[in-house]
Amino acid sequence: MKSASLQTTAVHLLCERCVSTLRSVTGVLAGVAGLAVAVMIVVTCVDVVGRWFGRPLTGAYDVVELLGAIAITGALPYTTACKGHVAIDFLVRKLPVRISRAVDVFMHLVTISMFAFLTWRFIGYGMEMKASGQVTLTLRWPIFWMPYWMALCSAVMLLVLVFSLVRPGKELMKP
Repeated sequence: MKSASLQTTAVHLLCERCVSTLRSVTGVLAGVAGLAVAVMIVVTCVDVVGRWFGRPLTGAYDVVELLGAIAITGALPYTTACKGHVAIDFLVRKLPVRISRAVDVFMHLVTISMFAFLTWRFIGYGMEMKASGQVTLTLRWPIFWMPYWMALCSAVMLLVLVFSLVRPGKELMKP
């Protein structure tokens, strides 16, 4: 009896450690996304002021474009973890509880499948971009790393969705 209780406790501690790690990784991605937004603001302001003086910031569009992608994909797991997305529940709420739960599980499974596919494809696309030597238009910076960033964010999003499926109605973290 003691052995089963000890195993249950060990599994529970392992699950809590995984959840804690997922919270931390999600927070770091959100922090990077926030920093990307702040740098986008600075780059845009410097470019606008530079244009007033006839000296625009070369490559500002490239930088803002990359930072925008970093911000959007980095913030997605955090927004999902905090249940911050706009949900269209009013139709599902009118259904019986069992059907409502079934729809929720189905939607989670579809979304998990989609992010698993995206993670796999982002990795493949990153390898293709690296092999072809693709770069930004103005600054000529290599951009093969961007799909890898997106794959990381998609993989974390996948884990957040699995958490949400296993613990329905509970957010992973508070905003």
